[in-house]
Amino acid sequence: MKIAVIGSNGQLGADVCRILLENNEDVVPLTHEMVEVVDAKSVNDVMGKILPSVVINTSAMHQVEACEADPSSALRVNALGARNLAVASNEYSYLLVHFSTDYVFDGKKGGPYIETDCPNPINAYGLSKLAGELFIRQIAERYFIFRASGLYGMNPCRAKKGLNFVRLMLKLAGERDEVRVVDDEVLTPTYTEEIVYQLLPVIRSTDYGVYHMSAEGSCSWYEFAKKIFEISGISIKLAVADPSEFSGKTPRPKYSVMENAALKSAGLDRMAHWTEGLKKYLSKLSS
Repeated sequence: MKIAVIGSNGQLGADVCRILLENNEDVVPLTHEMVEVVDAKSVNDVMGKILPSVVINTSAMHQVEACEADPSSALRVNALGARNLAVASNEYSYLLVHFSTDYVFDGKKGGPYIETDCPNPINAYGLSKLAGELFIRQIAERYFIFRASGLYGMNPCRAKKGLNFVRLMLKLAGERDEVRVVDDEVLTPTYTEEIVYQLLPVIRSTDYGVYHMSAEGSCSWYEFAKKIFEISGISIKLAVADPSEFSGKTPRPKYSVMENAALKSAGLDRMAHWTEGLKKYLSKLSS
C-alpha cells in the first residue's frame, strides 16, 4: 500500500519513513514545504495527485510555550490541519493516522489515563490537539488517533532548536557543573522508534479509533534526567529545580501517564518499559 507521511523530516516522521521503507512499504515523504495542512486546497491537491492508501500525520505545532503565546496558530495547525486531512480522507478514500498527545488530560486523575477518560486540557497546546482529535472523530470514516507521551528520537527536533530532552541533558552536562530539573511533573518518556514498531501491526488492522501508545512505566523529568546520566556514565551534580525557577512557564499536567488499554485489549501491545527505549536510544547516539 502507498503510505504518505506528513512531517517526514521531523523527529517522529523521520523514523516512520525509515522503518516503513525497511519493511518494503511504498512511502511518500511529505515535508511542510510539500504540503500545507492548514490550507485545504494544498491538502486536496497533494492527496489527489498521490492517491495514498494511508496518510500518517506527524506534523504539529508542539512547542508548548509557542502555542500559549499564539493559540490561533496552534489551532490552525493542530485542529484545522487535522480537519483538512479528515475531509480529504473521505474524498480520496485513505486511512488517516494522526498523532496526538498526553496533554489532552489535566493530570488530576491520580492514576494512568485510559482512552475512555474524559480529556480536559489545561494549556493551548493540549486544547488545539484535542480539537484536532474531535474533528477527525467527527469527520473521518476510517482513522487511528495515537496519543503519545514525551517523545524523543534521532532526528533533530526542529521546534526545540534540534534538542529533545535527552540531547539537552547531555549538552548541559558538558557545559555545567550542575543540572537542575523539575521533579513535579510525571510522564512516560517514549522513544520514537518504539512507536513506529508498535504502529505497524495496528494500522494493518481495522480496529479503528483512539489508542494510547506510550512506553510502560513512568518517571518525573528529574528521574528521567537521572537515568540518562546513569546509563551514559556521566558524573554530574543533578538537583531538583523549584518550579518557580521557570517564571512564566505554561502550565503542564502534573501527571500525564497513559495506559495502553486499547492496545492491550486488542492483543497488540508491544511497548517496552521506558528505560529500555532509553538504553537503545543512547546506544545509537554513542555508536
